[in-house]
Amino acid sequence: MRRLAATLTPVLLFCASAFGDDTAPERLRIGVDPAYPPFSDIDEVGRLIGFDIDIALALCVRMEAECTFVRQEWEGLIPELLAGSFDAIVSSMSITEKRRRLVAFTERYYSSGVRFVARKGSDFDPEDPAGRTVAAMRATIASDWLEDNRSRFADIRLYADQEALDRALIEGRVDAVFGDALGFWKWLNSPEGAGFAYAGATYRLDEGIGIAVRKEDEALRQRLNRALRAILAEGTYKQINARYFPFDIY
Repeated sequence: MRRLAATLTPVLLFCASAFGDDTAPERLRIGVDPAYPPFSDIDEVGRLIGFDIDIALALCVRMEAECTFVRQEWEGLIPELLAGSFDAIVSSMSITEKRRRLVAFTERYYSSGVRFVARKGSDFDPEDPAGRTVAAMRATIASDWLEDNRSRFADIRLYADQEALDRALIEGRVDAVFGDALGFWKWLNSPEGAGFAYAGATYRLDEGIGIAVRKEDEALRQRLNRALRAILAEGTYKQINARYFPFDIY
């Protein structure tokens, strides 16, 4: 994930629930990094797709809000939120104390651990990684953890996005990669990732995945929380979950 002050890319997708002509719904701009399948991606006709996108759409319908999505590279998401370029981030962002110094988070909308992935049959051991090259996506809880434990590794490499991370492993430029277990799950179950597997235990480095808003936007945070609880209670969340995963990620 990327540079700290990325230029905002154009709005890609417009969505709204059905309103009468005399209705003036709240307008919300949602920042998303569309480079993290199956949570956010772009399909063959240029539409945003993925679990994060579907969750955001469901929340907007529940809140009777008119929502637009703004594509933004990962490292620019919090800076651009604070600059007012959009109103909320729905982009698989881990809830951490470090990020809470800058933004406020809703309750979690899914949970995931962090894991190493290495080639099947390799002798990579997360408990004894001396002399190994390990990679992660920049500005993530995985990269923070690696850098805090730098002495355990010979070399740490950071990449801009999940695709670059996967490619580094496939091409043998790194011995292992470290990141969100669910982010790796779809790739490991694809033909491209068939030769690789999780290595070692699952690390719990956050408080779940939440929606980030500006600290002064407490009313919006509370509305998002109420909408999230509603889609969980009414079964909408379960339906979205089932589109992407054969197990519960909440």
